[in-house]
Amino acid sequence: MHGLLPALKRGFNKWIGWRRLGIAASLFIIAFAIATLVRTLNGIDTGVILTALTEIPRGNIGLAAICVVFAFCTLTFYDYFALRTIGKKHVPYRIAALSSFTSYSIGHNIGATVFTGGAIRFRIYSDYGLNAIDVAKICFLSGLTFWLGNIFVLSIGMAIHPDAASAMDQLPSSLNRLIALGGLASIGAYLVWLCMGEKRRELGQKGWKVVLPSAPLTLVQILIGVVDLGFCATAMYLLMPANPPIDFMSLAVVFILATLIGFASHAPGSIGVFDVAMLVALPQFGREELLATLLVFRILYFVIPFGLAISIMGARELWMNVVAPWQERRRLAEACAQGNLPAQVAAMERERSLRQAGKR
Repeated sequence: MHGLLPALKRGFNKWIGWRRLGIAASLFIIAFAIATLVRTLNGIDTGVILTALTEIPRGNIGLAAICVVFAFCTLTFYDYFALRTIGKKHVPYRIAALSSFTSYSIGHNIGATVFTGGAIRFRIYSDYGLNAIDVAKICFLSGLTFWLGNIFVLSIGMAIHPDAASAMDQLPSSLNRLIALGGLASIGAYLVWLCMGEKRRELGQKGWKVVLPSAPLTLVQILIGVVDLGFCATAMYLLMPANPPIDFMSLAVVFILATLIGFASHAPGSIGVFDVAMLVALPQFGREELLATLLVFRILYFVIPFGLAISIMGARELWMNVVAPWQERRRLAEACAQGNLPAQVAAMERERSLRQAGKR
């Protein structure tokens, strides 16, 4: 019996592993969501959906779009906070904002956000001297901000409106409230643990070591996540059908749970997974009306930011790899032609200028 657990652990790592288990779980969530979505959409009238789209007040769509803009503005502080935490203060806010926006928008729409978002971050931050370990730390701290904000808001929402979560997880309201109180208690315990000294806040070893934010800074970290979620949930709330009425906190609970399920699935844009979770958790609304709401929200929160992020990254790569080097070569060629620079000096200057252009 003493050697059974180590043997099982070795067998698990060799034949299964956490990576394979995670992939299997994602595929199961996606398959289950697709099957449920097909059943839910059975008999849907597309004409009613189009009518429902026209019935969403244009003013509400405009306000929802503003909330989405503010949500992405708040999102830029995920990376900015992480950069300051690991001591990379030479990276300006505009670069942190670029990295946060593009990595999230592109990564979440393509899927497997950990890998795609990390690759985009590395492409941007490597121009400022950050290596793969630094980028891994940024991804970790940004993820921590996301989860702390979600757990905090979801716990408060479930404590106040446990029935909203019951529609999705099928658990009794009393158990959901108990889970919510446990979530708040875990955040409180985490803050207390952070107050017990800097050594306790160190994670990792050797080359990979990150110092977690202090308790006061963790409160700021939670606030960033809360504000981000608040704007997203408000955007969804503004797009919801007027009847039957639903309070903001109940919708926020459903919205966050659906978001987390979609995030766990790693499906591109959480497509199908997020939608079926919302449809299952809000049966009081007509399916066509709710689908119209989800369609508008997807356009505002997924499609438009994805198009902007792709355009920004494409323009940046074109500038750095084509336009800027061409301008430098042209400037140096003109200087050589006018006799202002000796040929040897011109070659060295060209090399230096091209390196600087690549860092912009």
